[in-house]
Amino acid sequence: MNAGEELKATVESLAEKSRNASVSAYQALAFPDDVAVGEDWFTAPELTSLHGTPAYGQLDERQRKTLSFWEAANFYSLNIHGERMLLEGLAHRLYDPDLRDVAKYLHHFLDEENKHMVWFATFCLRYAKKIYPDRKVAFPRDYAPGEEHLLFFGRVMIFEEIVDFFNRRMAVDARLATVAREINRLHHADESRHLIFGRRIVKELFEQLRPTWSEATLDGVRAYLGGYFRGVWREYYNRDVYRDAGIDDGDALARRLLESEEAPRALRRKASQSVVDYLLKIDLLTEEPAL
Repeated sequence: MNAGEELKATVESLAEKSRNASVSAYQALAFPDDVAVGEDWFTAPELTSLHGTPAYGQLDERQRKTLSFWEAANFYSLNIHGERMLLEGLAHRLYDPDLRDVAKYLHHFLDEENKHMVWFATFCLRYAKKIYPDRKVAFPRDYAPGEEHLLFFGRVMIFEEIVDFFNRRMAVDARLATVAREINRLHHADESRHLIFGRRIVKELFEQLRPTWSEATLDGVRAYLGGYFRGVWREYYNRDVYRDAGIDDGDALARRLLESEEAPRALRRKASQSVVDYLLKIDLLTEEPAL
């Protein structure tokens, strides 16, 4: 990959900003010994998976705050698994000849994602006493030239843009416990650079690779990325969260939230819209994915 001038300038700028913004993972955030589950908010109520549904209306204030804690633990667990995938993928690509023009920034990307995992894991293990498991299953497959790189960076971009929708709102939400607000604030500060890089490299790769692919490969890439949205959101509705929050029949509730409840669907559309619009703009998607 011979990066265009725009991408080269982006890599230089982001690398410098990362150097200037560098903080210690262990000094940037003060974790209290304990948190007040059921008394404080840990996820903004409007961003909890049940908000606006009949099930949410049946909960009292303490139950809603308890749910917000377990939703936060699930959100951070999803980030741990997403960033572990990202770390593995970035490390694998760090000195790939096809990506040598962006290697300078990949070092910063790796460093910052490792810090994020420290924050997320500390919250989960200290307060929830666990990390919710990753239920995604990956199957080996063959790729057209360059396809694996594009799908990797496409997944990263989609996941991080959806996560940042939540981060930006909770970073400034005075209702949240300080530790939750700070995790979201610090994460957004780094992710604002990652999102710029993600859009630029996905666009650059697609422009270079598209002319070399068959229509079948192009259709497959579009179908994969469209379906990836659904996979990201499926894990937001975690039956184990509902069980831990004292809510009955978590399996049926999770299915209902994903399949038929309008308020969660509206949130999925809102949180996904920016990255969907970008993928449509660069023609990597030709229609909005089913959310």
